[in-house]
Amino acid sequence: MKNVLVTGANGQLGQCLQKIAPNYKELTFVFKNSKDLDITNKNQMNSFFAEDDFDYCINCAAYTNVEQAEKTPDIAYEVNAEGVKNLALVCIENDTFLIHISTDYVFDGEKKEPYTVNDIPNPINEYGKSKLLGEKYIEEIMEDYLIIRTSWLYSEFGKNFYTTILEKAKAGENLLVTDEQIGCPTNANNLALHIVEKLTQNNNFGIEHFTDGYSCTWFDFAKKILLENNLTDKVQLEKVKNYRTFARRPKNSVLN
Repeated sequence: MKNVLVTGANGQLGQCLQKIAPNYKELTFVFKNSKDLDITNKNQMNSFFAEDDFDYCINCAAYTNVEQAEKTPDIAYEVNAEGVKNLALVCIENDTFLIHISTDYVFDGEKKEPYTVNDIPNPINEYGKSKLLGEKYIEEIMEDYLIIRTSWLYSEFGKNFYTTILEKAKAGENLLVTDEQIGCPTNANNLALHIVEKLTQNNNFGIEHFTDGYSCTWFDFAKKILLENNLTDKVQLEKVKNYRTFARRPKNSVLN
């Protein structure tokens, strides 16, 4: 039996992991949300790890509000960088293998082709910068780890692009969606399966990219959501060219 700690368990990825955990009898999962286990509290982390032995830690804890991170960056850095640093330190002290979830927003979006793991990150907003710093802390502190960069996560859990479009469409609201960004929508359920399968393998090292392999604009994604749910005739979807956000966002964040 392998013991697996999942931090940030109330997020959509954490909930997807909770859904499939019973299918893996050889793994014992311990799910902790930010109230139960705050990765920014080093003393709490040390005390918690002292009570149990974990073979793996899947870090789903993150500050993901891109807009707010631009206005109050300290919060993003506290969770996405300093919290990850705490986690890396406690994992290495307790011989726990860390699987950390990162983002396509570590790239600037200027490249025309999909980004590979060999491309040099250059984030253009505070959220991306905080996530990249978290990656760097892991690389500096640990020798064995797995950083999985993913993009445009959605699922049936929580508030995400898919659930937001669905909610507005069912309410009869007209939808204004940009087509100036391209990326890879990724079902968090698929990412959860990928992560758990990694736990049964022995080649979990370094940085990798994981998406569903389908690239599109936000407008195309919205169109697909409406089509899947038979809502294309019930709502008006309009393409917006100059969609304004407080945070700069990469125009191309397709991950290879």
